[in-house]
Amino acid sequence: MSLDSLAASTDLGWIEQPHEGLRRSRALLPADDPFYQPPSGYHRTEPGTVLRSRDVELAFFGVIPQRVSAMQLLYRTTDMHGRPEATVTTVLLPTERGSENPCPLVSYQCAIDAVTPRCLPSYALRRGAHAVGSLAQFEFVLMATAVAQGWAVSVPDHGGTNGRWGAPKEPGYRILDGVRAALNCRRLGLSASTPVGLWGYSGGGLATAWAAEVNAEYAPELNVVGAVLGSPVGDPANTYRRLNGSLASGLPALMAASLAQIYPELDRALRPHLTDKGRSLLAAARRMTTVCSVLRLANRDMDNYVDRPLDDILDLPEIQRVLKDIRLGASVPAPPVLLVQAVHDPIIAVDDIDALAETYTACGATVTYHRDMLSDHILLQPMSVPMTLRWLTDRFAGRPLTDNFVRTTWPMLLSPNTYRGMARLAFIAAKLITGRTVGRRQL
Repeated sequence: MSLDSLAASTDLGWIEQPHEGLRRSRALLPADDPFYQPPSGYHRTEPGTVLRSRDVELAFFGVIPQRVSAMQLLYRTTDMHGRPEATVTTVLLPTERGSENPCPLVSYQCAIDAVTPRCLPSYALRRGAHAVGSLAQFEFVLMATAVAQGWAVSVPDHGGTNGRWGAPKEPGYRILDGVRAALNCRRLGLSASTPVGLWGYSGGGLATAWAAEVNAEYAPELNVVGAVLGSPVGDPANTYRRLNGSLASGLPALMAASLAQIYPELDRALRPHLTDKGRSLLAAARRMTTVCSVLRLANRDMDNYVDRPLDDILDLPEIQRVLKDIRLGASVPAPPVLLVQAVHDPIIAVDDIDALAETYTACGATVTYHRDMLSDHILLQPMSVPMTLRWLTDRFAGRPLTDNFVRTTWPMLLSPNTYRGMARLAFIAAKLITGRTVGRRQL
């Protein structure tokens, strides 16, 4: 069913709300914002169909207004069971675009890593958003750096409006449908031949990996030329065990809270073994932003919240089936992949990313792998930005890849290019803090 015929049969006369987001000083949470509610009959449209659009005002940490052209699109997508749903992407446009070639589009996946809608990028990036502890607000600097390259940037709510963090495949569907929606939206002025890059780190790297894996089957018509997977988790089950009881134990608590909602069979297997404190912990985790959960749940050991050893519970067949389902590597990424991982990462085990790189390569994927000897999980994200931008620039330009499965250990901390790129990042951050326009300039 076409969008025009849908509009004629429903209330889609207000499909475009050009300045709705600019009239409010306080952003509404998704549950209270009618923009997020899909119109009746939307399920009969094709994936990537734009159901509604609006211009929005973005702000650094919700407070400092930004001079960037931004539009939000509500679009039709698909969940892990193949059922239609709707979610939102926020598209940032560069102030200058080259006229000689199509403007590249980067889909940037934030490390949402939470259930609460306060961490959805479509909410957290807006002026007036109350999203203390949302990682999207920190990552805005990286999005702005991509915009400064002259690229359009799509920032999808890849966990869906219900915060389904950790679900398999469907983050990839939402990412690719967000790209389709951006290309389908006439007001954005993007070309159907637009080269597309995918980029994410940590939880955003996990979502980006799902998009790379489902690309060939789900959206083969998209011109996806490369995917940057920064520390992409690899094996969530190993990560859960690794982080449980650590300073970052809030992260596995958040994933457990999310997966219990995504998989009813996991909830049925887990719930009888949770103590009253365990049930309260998971309920509280669903309301926490990412940073708040890390601070408030540090050193929490789930062994203290269940009635039997945690390892025994994780070995239950129902739970093992879920843990296998959410593991990367079942499909081969269609686009070339740049994997970035710190060797001494306390969050994501380098062995898991080594195994993922080997799996992808053995199945025929084109993989460039940077193992960094000196960075850790937090430091590697900004330090890897110059390499990421150069790699994506080469992919957009159609330059051939000369390396496949290069496992380099030369630390980014020792590369002059890193510091030139970091100086550029600092310059862009200063512009965001002062609310100045982020112009186009190549790194």
